[in-house]
Amino acid sequence: MTTTIKWQELNTEILAGLSRVIFGFTLLAFFWKSALTKLGEGATGFISPSAGAFAQIFPMKFESVGYDPSAMSFFDSLIVLAGTYAEFVLPLLIVVGFMTRLAALGMIIFIVIMSVVDVTGHGVVLGSLLDGNPSSLIPDQRLYWGLPLFVLMLVGAGRISLDALCRRRNQASEASYHGEEN
Repeated sequence: MTTTIKWQELNTEILAGLSRVIFGFTLLAFFWKSALTKLGEGATGFISPSAGAFAQIFPMKFESVGYDPSAMSFFDSLIVLAGTYAEFVLPLLIVVGFMTRLAALGMIIFIVIMSVVDVTGHGVVLGSLLDGNPSSLIPDQRLYWGLPLFVLMLVGAGRISLDALCRRRNQASEASYHGEEN
């Protein structure tokens, strides 16, 4: 019985580690490069989205206002900034293994929204699930993207992560606190 449990723990650790590594090698740079295209110019670029950001996130609405960023609403700007920050922060959290389950859920939601915008706003052909074309962007490719994220939602980041470090520190401080009390 204990041998089975140890193998299950090892398998879980391998799945968590490989999922984070695969995500880091394949998608971290993709999302960060995408986020960089959304930043405005200069030092205020982090709070002033580029015209390209609006074109990527609100393609039809941006076209309807003549590609004028000043014609977009404050709420539109907040959504663009939130999406941009999410593209920087969520992949980083996954790779370092901090708040991993929540970050993986956030990335799955991000990918779903991105896919909807790609199809409805940018005219990307939806394609057919498992149509024999593994390079179709949607949905086959996005399923591949989602697999390591789904694994991380289920099993967490593993022992070599900031999540595990925080858990160990919390357990140590609880043990220390209870040890002093007795």
